[in-house]
Amino acid sequence: MLTTRFVNGSPNWLDVGTSDLDGAISFYGALFGWRFQSAGPDGGGYGFFQLDGKTVAGGVRITADQGPPSWTVYFQSADAESTAEAAGQAKGAVLVPPTAVLDKGHMAVLADEAGVPFGVWQPGRRKGLDLATDPGSLRWVELYTPDVAAAAAFYNAVFGWETSAVPFPGGVYTCINPAGTEAEDMFGGVVPLADDPVEAGSGAYWLPYIEVADVDAVVAQARELGGTVRMPAMDMEGVGRTARLADPYGARFAVIRSAQQG
Repeated sequence: MLTTRFVNGSPNWLDVGTSDLDGAISFYGALFGWRFQSAGPDGGGYGFFQLDGKTVAGGVRITADQGPPSWTVYFQSADAESTAEAAGQAKGAVLVPPTAVLDKGHMAVLADEAGVPFGVWQPGRRKGLDLATDPGSLRWVELYTPDVAAAAAFYNAVFGWETSAVPFPGGVYTCINPAGTEAEDMFGGVVPLADDPVEAGSGAYWLPYIEVADVDAVVAQARELGGTVRMPAMDMEGVGRTARLADPYGARFAVIRSAQQG
């Protein structure tokens, strides 16, 4: 389970790059109750989405030449430079080289062997997100990729991730956990693009799941706010109720009411 007891290789940050930051602030504020706090004059327009004073994500305005609006998942590294080198050696790419963010830590944006962007955060004064798994915060991450085995090998080389096959109705799901941890430390999964009709034509990417109290209410509100319902709410035995959405600017995300909530 994803927690704020971050270990190397686990998700520890999340942010959205959007063409309309004010619009995104309004959308996610209405949807999840998030409030936005600017990082200040030295932050380059970056800021923090907070829930009850706890940071749950970041956000920044991007231009068209920086790519389409999207969410980026960051994974913890003890050494961003070494992680970037490992990604290059594993046939990935360095999109944004490791950079110091004041005294907060070091960040980098890399791409895996299929070209999927992901972030790396080496903690300094900022360890990571303040909240995870609670309603309104990150609960799970999912990689949609053309080749599960190749993706597993890449991330094992970069982060040491371990994978396990979990049987589900209709097939098997590949779960991920950090190196040397137990099954209960699983934080995400890997899904073959070709096997998912919603994602098959969308290209490989990382999808973050936000925990919510009522998936159906969030789906209805997202539609009213100008978002897109990419996959309607559905139940998955032993997992919970999920839906896949996109904000009005095209950034894709999912919501879940986990079965563990009761």
